[in-house]
Amino acid sequence: MRSTRIAISAALLGALALPLASASAATAAPRSVATAVPASSCTSKPYLPWAVHGTNAVTIRKKATTKSTAVGILYKSHKFTVHKTTKGAKWVYITDKTTGVKGWVSGTYVYRDVRMCLD
Repeated sequence: MRSTRIAISAALLGALALPLASASAATAAPRSVATAVPASSCTSKPYLPWAVHGTNAVTIRKKATTKSTAVGILYKSHKFTVHKTTKGAKWVYITDKTTGVKGWVSGTYVYRDVRMCLD
């Protein structure tokens, strides 16, 4: 009887410990944290600038497709001008101000930051 109780207790403890041992790193805090903006910037019209997000560099392409010829690389540190976007901003036509290269970059990595203002 006692050995049965010990076996059940050990099995129960093992089952309880399993979720803790298998916890993934996805529960960690996000890498970037939103910063507060001054209240005065919530009423001003200028949009936040376009920037490269989530990577250090993005391929500049001749056409708005991943199969198109690469014409350059837009690095995170480069400033660029946006001329137009495809529907839903999936692709963005830019000029890299550092290199002068014009072309399409993925809207997955090039977009404006979002500003949220609460009353």
